Amino acid sequence: MDISCPEEPAVRNSGATGQAGGYAPLPRSRGELSGAVRALLLGAGVPAVFDVGTADPYGDDLQLALHMCYELHYAGYDSVDPALEWDPDLLRLRARLEDRFLTAMQRDTAGGEDVGRALDRLVREPAHPGGTGGHLYEQGQWWQVCEYFAHRSIYHLKEADPYAWVIPRLRGDAKAGLVAVAYDEFGGGRGANIHARLFADLLDGAGLDSGYLHYLEAVPAPMLAVVNMMSLFGLHRRLRGELVGHFATVEITSPPGSRRMVDTLHRLDAHPACVRFYAEHVEADAVHEQVMRRDVIGDLLRREPELAAAVVFGMQATELLEDRFDRFVLDRWAAGRSSLRAVNDEQEERARVFHF
Repeated sequence: MDISCPEEPAVRNSGATGQAGGYAPLPRSRGELSGAVRALLLGAGVPAVFDVGTADPYGDDLQLALHMCYELHYAGYDSVDPALEWDPDLLRLRARLEDRFLTAMQRDTAGGEDVGRALDRLVREPAHPGGTGGHLYEQGQWWQVCEYFAHRSIYHLKEADPYAWVIPRLRGDAKAGLVAVAYDEFGGGRGANIHARLFADLLDGAGLDSGYLHYLEAVPAPMLAVVNMMSLFGLHRRLRGELVGHFATVEITSPPGSRRMVDTLHRLDAHPACVRFYAEHVEADAVHEQVMRRDVIGDLLRREPELAAAVVFGMQATELLEDRFDRFVLDRWAAGRSSLRAVNDEQEERARVFHF
């Protein structure tokens, strides 16, 4: 059944995060690992035996388990004690999950230390862009755009937050340049222009729910992995080079992708708030590309040349996970299926998620 997004915006509830939704409810588990994390967050303690070593590092169970751990460092969950953010048992469990995930990304990327070559490859835009954005640009339907928004909401409603962790770990021009880019991401001093706020407006304009993590139950592992990578790199000082490489990849590849989304949304006669979010990224991120390349990466590697391989890995890991996300979504759509998880057995997938 082909379902379109509703024409009227959903009603937003303002919460403690300063954006729609406030504290999110704790999601249901998707297996043994996420069940262990959920039990600990609800006060039941850690199960005596659970196997991380054989878990799919990119699978729903491990990625949701990591996401639940990391969310304690952001807005937290409704009815979960904030003190659990630094609970020793939870941190030990999280470390095992992180090791499994990080090892897989290192295994599945090429590595190397040639930062200039890696940056040049990002700048080269293919004549016929592929991926989810290319599909939406060439033939995307409105329901597919809505699904794409739901996936991306897991990150964009906390856009740029993970990058703040690296600020005290940088010096000189690298710190100044990254803060300058982040200042734009956080609205240039105006709350209404914070990019997370603009994405909430986009969701409202599309007739979706702009509540913080509202679509977490419906979003499968590939997008959770993208967001978890940012949190992993951001929380660990030793991974500061990886976070800078990731951030540079986002800023360099954002303008052409955002430009295509602007064209897509105009073609589909989308609400102006939807267009505005991507139009903002076309203009701002084009400037950010040079700042990230010259000031942030350039100065970081002049001070710490040993981080070259880390910066390259951050770029490659970002491409790896974004490519996995694209393949997952496009394979589902090609099969005539929703790319979102079923959250209610009595209705079809898109109807469940978007309440049609």
